Amino acid sequence: METASVTHLVMPGDTALALGSGDLEVLATPRVLAWLEEATCAALDLPPEQTSVGTRVELEHLAASPVGAEVTATATVIHTDGRLVRFQVVAQDAGGTLLASGEVRRVVVDRERFVARITPVGD
Repeated sequence: METASVTHLVMPGDTALALGSGDLEVLATPRVLAWLEEATCAALDLPPEQTSVGTRVELEHLAASPVGAEVTATATVIHTDGRLVRFQVVAQDAGGTLLASGEVRRVVVDRERFVARITPVGD
């Protein structure tokens, strides 16, 4: 199975207060999700003409993390079906506390074809 991890320090801009997802200075759920999706992208070994897009997320944010905490987000491929890839995702702090867990689904697409279908705003 393909697995990848990314590690980040929680900064003031990563908090629920800063991102508008709450009013506490703890790691925001949207930032946890972004880091987990970063790990899913790292777990895919795609040729340059391909990329992937997120299509579904199931996430439980289980524990708070203060500014300064080190968080590792890990994604493991658990299933592939054609272009669909499902990942088990977890986030842990440096002490091993489980901060979040869930599943992310991504679909592999042709980069140029995908971008060509997008209509620019104002057109």
